[in-house]
Amino acid sequence: MRKDFKLAAAAALVVAALLAMAGCSKSSGEQGQGGMGNMPPPQVGVITVQPQNVPVTFEYTGQTQGSKEVEVRARVGGIIEKRTYVEGAQVEAGQVMFELDPKPLQAQVAASEAELATADARATQATREASRLKPLLEDRAVSQQDYDNAVSNQQIAAAGVLSAKAQLQELRLNLGYTRVVAPVSGLSGREMKSVGSLVTPTDSLLTTLVQLNPLYVGFGPSENEQNAIERDVVSGSLQLPKNGFEVEIRGVEGGVLAKGGRMNFTDSRVNNQTGTVEMRAELSNPGGKLKGGQFVRVALHGAMRPAAIVVPQGAVLEGPQSKIVMTVAKDKDGKDVVAPRPVEVGEWATLDGVGGKPATKVWVITKGLAAGDRVILDNFVKLRPGAPVTPVSPEVSAAAQSAPAAQADHK
Repeated sequence: MRKDFKLAAAAALVVAALLAMAGCSKSSGEQGQGGMGNMPPPQVGVITVQPQNVPVTFEYTGQTQGSKEVEVRARVGGIIEKRTYVEGAQVEAGQVMFELDPKPLQAQVAASEAELATADARATQATREASRLKPLLEDRAVSQQDYDNAVSNQQIAAAGVLSAKAQLQELRLNLGYTRVVAPVSGLSGREMKSVGSLVTPTDSLLTTLVQLNPLYVGFGPSENEQNAIERDVVSGSLQLPKNGFEVEIRGVEGGVLAKGGRMNFTDSRVNNQTGTVEMRAELSNPGGKLKGGQFVRVALHGAMRPAAIVVPQGAVLEGPQSKIVMTVAKDKDGKDVVAPRPVEVGEWATLDGVGGKPATKVWVITKGLAAGDRVILDNFVKLRPGAPVTPVSPEVSAAAQSAPAAQADHK
């Protein structure tokens, strides 16, 4: 009730202002030749609103990011001997990007191979000793303790072989890690360390890789926007697409950059710092046309307002406290007169043109208009509340208004 009172008050203010203007015009006419009162009612272009299904697009600010953003790090320390990639170029998974000095690790591998050979020899000797004592134990030529010690030595030597093999395997892996390869395919970043620099376990970042196809776009609708959408879905005034939104990426200054994307993540929590819900879309980006970190507009297509009332954007006027739509109503004598109507609006929508006509941008009217209302589209400067008008089609009104301008140009 309180909200309706505010809307009515706003309409009253607009009506009062228009009446005052009308009074001034009337006084001027009476003091002049008296011709103002004899003028026919002005023609106005009028449409009759009817409920219709209206496609709705939700649009948010977003930022692009790679679907994979990987740090390329050295797994072992050493001096960088060579960089084998071009900064900023595409790199394939497994491609060598840096080479570290392998000589220190090659020496360690050689020493480990020698230790393994020694361990093998000890194991062979321990095996022979145990085999030699076994028949002597059966003949009681040696004690059980001597034989048990030989068997234990054999097991210890076998364990030494396994340890030497594991150490050698680790050193060979480290030697292979002196060739730093790309873990994924993607666009390479600038080198963080140049040739000749020392890489340590605590300072191992060499460069980065970003995979831009497919591309991710992150955005965050506010909590209030999400709550409003959920309320409309529950009330039935909004239908969301069953197969998910279709995502279109637009430039900040307009123009479609990419389309055909799909949502692939919606956070279950609200960010308590920004008050937004984190969302992410994935779309194809062949050739890496879009770069990571770009600010874009994310348009979500596929939602529908069933049985919605819409009017062209130009028909909605700004009042002191609300938006106003000028309508045509019948007075007590049955004449067509101007009737201002305060309205509440939803989002903008675009209706496809029919019969080759251009698309129309419209306001979704959530309150204030009903099916069958006649809405005025033009000639607002000649209107005052309660004044008679002659409603015609928008095409007839446009032609009538363009005729004087054409005649003036001809003269």
